[in-house]
Amino acid sequence: MTKRTEPRPTFSAVRRWSARLAVLVSTVCVLAIVVMVNVASQRHFSKRFFLSTRTEVRLSAQTLGLLQGLTNDVVVTLYFDREAALYPTVSALLNEYRLACPRIQVRTVDYLRDPAEAAEVKIRHGLDSAQEKDLVVFECEGRDKVVPGTILAQYELERVPNTEELEFRKKPVLFLGEQVFSAVILAVSNPKPFKAYFLTGHGEHSPESGDEQTGYLKFASLLQQNYVEVHPLSLLGTNRIPEDCNLLVIAGPVQPLFELELERLGTYLDQGGRLLAMVNYQSTGRVLGIERLLEKWGVKIGAGLVRDPDNTISGTDVVSADFGSHTIMNPILGSRVHLILPRPVGAVSTNAPAADAPVVASLVSSGPRSVLLEAASGGLGRHSLAVAVERAEAAGVVTERGATRMVILGDSIVFGNQLIESVGNRDFANALVNWLLDRTVLLEGVGPRPVAEYRLVMTDTQFARIRWVLLAGLPAAVLACGGILWLSRRS
Repeated sequence: MTKRTEPRPTFSAVRRWSARLAVLVSTVCVLAIVVMVNVASQRHFSKRFFLSTRTEVRLSAQTLGLLQGLTNDVVVTLYFDREAALYPTVSALLNEYRLACPRIQVRTVDYLRDPAEAAEVKIRHGLDSAQEKDLVVFECEGRDKVVPGTILAQYELERVPNTEELEFRKKPVLFLGEQVFSAVILAVSNPKPFKAYFLTGHGEHSPESGDEQTGYLKFASLLQQNYVEVHPLSLLGTNRIPEDCNLLVIAGPVQPLFELELERLGTYLDQGGRLLAMVNYQSTGRVLGIERLLEKWGVKIGAGLVRDPDNTISGTDVVSADFGSHTIMNPILGSRVHLILPRPVGAVSTNAPAADAPVVASLVSSGPRSVLLEAASGGLGRHSLAVAVERAEAAGVVTERGATRMVILGDSIVFGNQLIESVGNRDFANALVNWLLDRTVLLEGVGPRPVAEYRLVMTDTQFARIRWVLLAGLPAAVLACGGILWLSRRS
């Protein structure tokens, strides 16, 4: 009788454990290589490749230039609900800032899921109100700025498809993240805050007034959003223009300035001051005194009011898209500027300007068929309505405030609470302020980004079918395939 022998196992226990150990070691090695490659790429490889325009979050060249010149560490706290609709976009943008500049540090605090860290942030930055949420906080050397999430996007109302009742929702159309964040980084990294002073005492528009036509409250808010402090200024008595004045605003005076005030304004401009002056239509026919001062700088404020029959809504306004080639106008190319009863503002005619004469450039003009009312000549033709003035520092001469810059507008209602929201007026105001403050890094390439939204519209029946397919159909299909494979191997 033949003796049966038990089959010897293919793998002994030692070989089985050796194979398991080899797999474990290989897995650890692969993970270690992946980690090392990622660390090395973050430290030594800054080139980014975007495979899809839908997921691309790329910083502009101007922001990259700003970050390259950053010498102080900036800590950014994303105090946000991670489930908020805007969170992924804001987080991705801040990650680009962090990758572009090693001095930018970003941390995220979810105030709903991280109560201890949220309490620390609220105490540190004085966020006492429960309404203060979804914020981005920037810190640099003891200075901090809090950016509400509500100003990071522009919305429009959109009707929600609903057969039962009329329903609307806020749809994001523009994302302003880079424009806001770059301005804040510039502000907190600068130990000396910008200050704007509004001249008072001559019937000027008030930065504290909420009047729809004449109030400048929204313009003052725009300055504050650009992290520029707003202060009133009287030049009577012993008052002079403060040394910390970065921008002087003369917002549509209707009464003449005293000679003492004009002298102090002239000294300020000679020292390299920055001036934003706007003319009110109510001053037509009056001599305010600033006309004589501005003529010394090559600017002439014309008599009468400009009417443009080809570019008007009410007959008394001018909606112009005729822009000059100045840097200020780059952010609003393709848009328009809306003015009410503007006066002509242009360069003084001269045959042989001096080598160190100020450069006067037209910003906005009326159309070729516009007319000049209340003027002796009738003034038929194109008229300049706003100019920018710049005089560089002479070689070997250092002024107290730098190079003189001015913007003179033939209308002051343009930045009133109502009209500042018309067409491109807000962007125009933002651009000229940044130019006057020499923040040219914020003038080009840093603007709103359109928000692309993709939506799948389904009926309740279609949604129910899709739900059952995903919750039951797909798992059942996987189980069926597994069962068929198991049966085939058994057979």
